[in-house]
Amino acid sequence: MSPWRLSELTYQETREERFPLAVLPWGATEPHNLHLPHGTDNYQVTALADRACQIAHERGAKVVLLPGVPFGTQTNMKRCPLALNMHPSTQLAVLRDLCGSLHDAGVGRLLIINGHGGNNLKFALRELMEQTPVHLFLCDWFGGAMDEARAELDLAPGSHADEMETSLMLHLRPDLVVRNDDGSLRADAGATRPLALESVRDGVVQISRRWDLLTTATGDGDPHGATAEKGARLFELVSDCLAEAIHELAEAPATAAFPFAD
Repeated sequence: MSPWRLSELTYQETREERFPLAVLPWGATEPHNLHLPHGTDNYQVTALADRACQIAHERGAKVVLLPGVPFGTQTNMKRCPLALNMHPSTQLAVLRDLCGSLHDAGVGRLLIINGHGGNNLKFALRELMEQTPVHLFLCDWFGGAMDEARAELDLAPGSHADEMETSLMLHLRPDLVVRNDDGSLRADAGATRPLALESVRDGVVQISRRWDLLTTATGDGDPHGATAEKGARLFELVSDCLAEAIHELAEAPATAAFPFAD
């Protein structure tokens, strides 16, 4: 039994233990170029959250890891087969219900570790501030938690099925990374179609990109420089960073001004 995993705890443990912090991995089910499986985001975010919770638990933090949500917002991939969509409004409803259960169990804080770029969950935190006493926190693991890994590993640019994600999958699930007969990855170069609008290119105007028009096989970024060694180091750096955040959130005193200083 891993005492930080809710899926492995019995009623005896949950009746006797109180957890100030719950951690929710949130992924997606979608294509990842021609060489990675549809479950890539889920494998990654679940493994990272589990390892981070283990480290935090071993340092004394009382934290419970919830089963992950395997579906993300896929409206920009709707033309790709079996990209399973959960609308943002549905995600809000899921979070609202989970917060009710956590509050009933005396869990006052929830950290969402997001593993999919299409899950823009900040809006849900803002709306639920008025609807639940549970303090909500959000971490896109591929964001700030990746800073040290990017600097050290000099990963090629990209955002989907790229060198970073491929390296991590070569570490976590090499059996699911598809190769050609010559050992090369069964993937294209992850090139993307240029945007026609200068205001969008410069970031003045934002859009939600149609992935079937943007890419050739859903990849954004060249994955061919990926290695399992890079993935192992990336996993270590990101899980350590997440563990520090989890430990801090679990152990911080519950003051009237939390999470602000008195």
